[in-house]
Amino acid sequence: MTSSTEGSGKPLIMLLGMGDLSAKVLTMLLSDPATNRIVLAGRDAETIRRRGNLALFTAANLGPHGTVDTVHVDLRDVDATADTLARVRPDIIFMGASLQSWRVITALPKETFEELDTAQFGPWLPMHLTLNHLLMQAVRASAIDARVVNAAFPDAVGPVLATVGLAPTIGVGNVANIVPALTLGAAHLLDADPSQVELRLTAQHYFSHYVPRFGHAGKGSYHLAATVRGRTGAAKLDHSALFGQLDNRLKRVGGIDGQLLTASSAVRVLKGMATDSGVIAHAPAPDGLPGGYPVRVHRGGGTLDLPAGLGRDEAIRINEECQRADGIDRIDEDGTVHFAEPEMAVMKRLLGYECPSMKLGDAGEWAGELALKYAAFADKYR
Repeated sequence: MTSSTEGSGKPLIMLLGMGDLSAKVLTMLLSDPATNRIVLAGRDAETIRRRGNLALFTAANLGPHGTVDTVHVDLRDVDATADTLARVRPDIIFMGASLQSWRVITALPKETFEELDTAQFGPWLPMHLTLNHLLMQAVRASAIDARVVNAAFPDAVGPVLATVGLAPTIGVGNVANIVPALTLGAAHLLDADPSQVELRLTAQHYFSHYVPRFGHAGKGSYHLAATVRGRTGAAKLDHSALFGQLDNRLKRVGGIDGQLLTASSAVRVLKGMATDSGVIAHAPAPDGLPGGYPVRVHRGGGTLDLPAGLGRDEAIRINEECQRADGIDRIDEDGTVHFAEPEMAVMKRLLGYECPSMKLGDAGEWAGELALKYAAFADKYR
């Protein structure tokens, strides 16, 4: 197996972790000649081989298709993972693996889920940080020049790993997932064609999770700018009327079905990197920054494309403030994460889990404890 620089001229994209999101991403990538050279990586080689075959056969029904190879990777063995990466030499790695998917708690009874959901996403960080930390250690040890695109809570994983020089290149989802609905809603309010409306949104995961559910921003800070092609200056939008549409006429299906939207946002970034296109997108944690931003996507990742009047430092401040609403009070320079007391109090009351602060090196232990506490809690509802 050879890298793109040695082979076909198109990048070799490795999908790591073949859950539902990666499966959707795989199907989309195979439909485009620019992104259809793929290798699947995971612990269960037979399962991912069959998943790859399903996607390949589906692509064959639709027209021209690429190639799908498979390789065994166990992220808990950093040395073996590094050896595999050095041998396979992917150009882009899509990180879809996590110790517990965000959607697991949505299987709880509705009232119980809604109560636990008030803890927000921050306290679940160990589940998403642990495997990313192992992967990035392996990438460094492999000495390959691969860019890593992370789908597992990138808003917080990126800045934590940035403190030790191991941030993934860019994230996907979250801020990107709300932009299409906001664009359609803005077009409706501005009496414009959606194709002529361009939004630039700066916001952390909390905002993109909260607005579609409740029709307002809750405690989330954000910055939103809109322009309409052919009209001078920034468009004036009633944010209350705009956000309200997302819990009304623009409300969408969520849960596992909603991951189709995340997959499309991921493919926008992956294709932008594969083709060095400079396409505008929204993405979390470009170069390890906290929260999400408008970016221009190129081969090396994403560069900030902030609207006029919003500087980089202010954009970061907005995201760090929104991050506190998501249950993460701050991230220290050594990677220690301090969780917000109100959200962690919900975890303590419901699960008996309490983690006021977490050192990067202890993330795996905290993930193990959280997994046990959540399993015991969920068992009561089976």
